[in-house]
This record gives sequence, C-alpha cells and structure tokens, in this order.
Amino acid sequence: MAKKEPYFTAETFRFLRQLAKNNDREWFAANKPRFEARLRQPYLRLIADLAAPLRKLSPHYVADPKPVGGSLFRIHRDTRFSSDKSPYKLWAGSQYFHAQTRAGARERLGPGSHSEAQLRRGDAKGIDAPVFYLHLQPGECFAGGGLWHPQPESVKRVRDYMVGNPRSWKEATRGAAFRREFELGGDALSRPPRSYDPQHELIEDLKRKDFVASATFADEIACRPDFDRYVIERFRRVAPMVDWLCGALDLEF
Repeated sequence: MAKKEPYFTAETFRFLRQLAKNNDREWFAANKPRFEARLRQPYLRLIADLAAPLRKLSPHYVADPKPVGGSLFRIHRDTRFSSDKSPYKLWAGSQYFHAQTRAGARERLGPGSHSEAQLRRGDAKGIDAPVFYLHLQPGECFAGGGLWHPQPESVKRVRDYMVGNPRSWKEATRGAAFRREFELGGDALSRPPRSYDPQHELIEDLKRKDFVASATFADEIACRPDFDRYVIERFRRVAPMVDWLCGALDLEF
C-alpha cells in the first residue's frame, strides 16, 4: 500500500509566515505557484476527503471542495470597509455547512455570491446555522464549531432555548472531555441581557453573543498524513454542542 502523502508540510506554514511579512500583490503574484501547490490545492483535497466521514457524523453537514463558493475561504481580504488595506489573509480557513440552510442561500443569493459574513455565520433563508470550522495559521491553528456572529433573533432563540434546557447545554459543553480540549469563545455582553435572570446558573453563557468552541493544535499536527482523521475527531467531539445549537434553531442534526 502506497504511503499517504500529507496534505500540508512545513513549507505551507513557511509560506504563511512569509506572506505575513510581504502582504502585497506583487509578492503574492510571484509566489502564487507556492500558494497553489502548498496550501490551496492540498486544502481542497483535504476538504474532499472530509466529505464522507462528515456525512457519517451528520448527514446534514457538507464538506464542499469546489474551488469557488465551497468550504474553503478565499485568501483575499474584503477591504472595502476596513482601514487595513492589506490584500491577503494570513490564515487559511474552511467551514462545513448545514445543507438545509446552504441550499437556501444558493437559491436566494445565487451560486458563488455569498458574502464572507454570511458564510462565517452559515446564514441562509434569513436564519443562522452552526458550522464546523478549521483554521490554519502559524502558531494559531484550531478546529471547532458553533454559531459565529448570529443575528439578534437567533441569539434570542439560543438564549431562550438555554433557559428552557439548561441541563442539555451543560451536558454538551461542561463534560470533562470537552473542557479538556475545547474552550468557549467569541463576543459577550458585559452585563446580563435584558429580560433574563441575572442570577441564572448559566448567566455567563446567556451573556454570549457568539456560541463557539475551539481546540488549538500545533502546526506539526497539520503536517501529519492522517490529519483528516484528526480533524474529524475534533468535529466529533464538538458535535454535541453543534447538535444542541441546531436544536435551538429548529434544524436537524
């Protein structure tokens, strides 16, 4: 049996470190073959290899290896509303979407027309959906999932569901195995939200505006030939939280 080639190598992270020091179009154009060979094409291969095991984890989630409009984020930054005009991201990320809402987005917006904000939220049909996520950046790699920057009505639905189902939320996010590997993150209010009991046992989680969890890992892990298995295992471990969020938003998992 032929030995499986790793998706990424030390050269992948060397490229990203050099991009951080040379974030301009001239340098990127000269190094685009490296970008394609060491980062973009291997990442698309990884996404394709994640498709079948992700379907076993949940038949409603999709790993889409299309070069445009799929799971892989573009390397180009949207600088229209930013004071930072650096043209390229210093990381490579991918998201794995709920098929029901993603299909709605294509119907509503047209293929390939999704804004990055919508993709990061899993936004479609005017609602939000939790996603699985993988992030590659030198010294800052992580995998996880959840609901990122949801719309206000979705935040309220999650909070109300949490108040009604505190035990299941704690089961999804408080277990020893989960806490050993994952950390809840994202934005949160400084004070309890209005109309919620400030003394509620889950008040710190009710303050959250994002409901995401991530597990960091060393760059070297991404260079292992079995990195696809590693990623799926991280997704499997965060899946109870993603499942819970689907329940809060009336989505199947």
